[in-house]
Amino acid sequence: MNTLRRVLDKSFVPENNFLVLMAVGVGIGAALLGLIFRYTIDLFTECFFSGGRFVFGGFLNDYYIVLLPFIGGLLVGPLIYFCAKEAKGHGVPEVMAAVAVKGGKIRPRIVLVKCLASALTIGSGGSAGAEGPIVQIGSGFGSTIAQVFHLSEERMKTLVCCGAAAGIATVFNAPIAGVFFALEVISGQFSTSFFSLTVLSSVTASVIARAVWWGNSAVFAADYSLVDYREIFIYVVLGMLAGIFAVFEIKFMYYIEHFFERLNLREYFKPALGGLLVGLIGLQFPEILGTGYGPIQAALAGKLAFWLLAALVFVKLLAVSLTLGSGGSGGVFAPSLFMGAMLGGMVGIIANSIFPQITANPGAYALVGMGAVFAGAARAPITSMIMLFEMTNDYRIILPLMGACVTSYIVANHLFGESIYTLKLKRRGINLRQGIEKGIIESLSVADVMTKEVETASANINVSEMNRVFERSRHMGFPVLQEGQLVGIITYLDIRKAHDQGLDNKTVGEIMNTELMVTFPDENLSEALKKFGLRGIGRLPVVDRNNHAKIEGILTRTDIIRAYNKRLLKTEIAKTEIVKTEDD
Repeated sequence: MNTLRRVLDKSFVPENNFLVLMAVGVGIGAALLGLIFRYTIDLFTECFFSGGRFVFGGFLNDYYIVLLPFIGGLLVGPLIYFCAKEAKGHGVPEVMAAVAVKGGKIRPRIVLVKCLASALTIGSGGSAGAEGPIVQIGSGFGSTIAQVFHLSEERMKTLVCCGAAAGIATVFNAPIAGVFFALEVISGQFSTSFFSLTVLSSVTASVIARAVWWGNSAVFAADYSLVDYREIFIYVVLGMLAGIFAVFEIKFMYYIEHFFERLNLREYFKPALGGLLVGLIGLQFPEILGTGYGPIQAALAGKLAFWLLAALVFVKLLAVSLTLGSGGSGGVFAPSLFMGAMLGGMVGIIANSIFPQITANPGAYALVGMGAVFAGAARAPITSMIMLFEMTNDYRIILPLMGACVTSYIVANHLFGESIYTLKLKRRGINLRQGIEKGIIESLSVADVMTKEVETASANINVSEMNRVFERSRHMGFPVLQEGQLVGIITYLDIRKAHDQGLDNKTVGEIMNTELMVTFPDENLSEALKKFGLRGIGRLPVVDRNNHAKIEGILTRTDIIRAYNKRLLKTEIAKTEIVKTEDD
């Protein structure tokens, strides 16, 4: 390894060429790991279901299915708890946190632990997908390569995104969507060099995956187009419903996760409990077990009855929430596609019955519903559209898909500010959607920052006296009190203007500004800053919320800047401590 590092050392190889080599290497590694992951899932699925029927089927008949996710949970729980707790759940938030907080650093062991834990969860019948795990596996590989070659944080973040894109390209046969997933979800940034390297990794991985696994086949078979342009309005309605459902999906999943967090049971036993409950559901609805690609294809072909579609939408949500909320390992992308297909199929059947002349087969609505629900849940409309194109090789339904995905995104974003990925981070105090600056501002209240010892002016003194006060003071404005009550504010500009007009004998109370803009101690700084901007002022009196004449402090722009810098420094120190702790 040292010899390879010397050969590829950036002092001997131009940096651009070096990064190209790294991107290609990450693409190759992520592709091989992705293929191993897919084979491992298939292997465990065969072992659990065929082996389970052989061992338990003789005396349990079909009830043996209940035991499979339970056994998988018994294996997954200790594996995650004792080896790598970051492998719990769907994986994408952990990668996003690594990029935002840890400079792209991901522990190398994550690659192996995530692969085994997710393959066990999915292979035993756990209701989860392969996208989250492969993103974390590919990103972990990219981070490991960057750490081996001692790359900078920025370069490490780039290789993490290269690994994520390559993983998506491998598992879903979607190289373009892999790139946009890395840009839209993982990184949130765009630059020419970053884009080029990510494309290179994704293409490399896709070539390997198609040569070994996919060939030219699509993940799902679909053959639909827009029947009538009036039909677009029905697809927009579907987008609205998908956005509403996506918000419900996010909240319900994290409600179940919170339930398991509070449950008085050892962490490594919780996945087994979740698996047992999923097994019980799977006994009645076997469609929800595993990734669910079979039922999705059936929905796309329009072969599922309305009542079954309606049941599977909510049963799948319960099953995936139990699997991941209890501590299992797997992704939420495939489950979102599953629920979207069922929701879209329902809308398609209804539309067909009401408008049979202008509507397509219900399968077309199932296809559009897949993209719309994921667009609302992940807040990634571009990735959703491109992913569906590539997974079906069908570009003819582009207008309905675009309309529904964007509508779902707008509705979901209006109803709830967090995505299915960012909410998990927000619960840990990491606010990626708003950025670090706004996160810091919103974490501070006016009471934390304001100056409590307030210098004030009397309403009864004249302009000449007030002018001398300003000459002795460093302040450019004062709250004005009369009999201890706040009645206005006076600025240096007010005094200079009055002096120039020959009004030196006027009192401050006669020329002061009585239309006060105030703030309150319990208000956060984000709201206070909006008030500064409304009138372009430099200070705000802080008053009692129940008595606006009672002044409790003063808030200036300087106070906010000083507090922000202090909190920013603490945040950077905390980031360093997190990385050191995980290294240990």
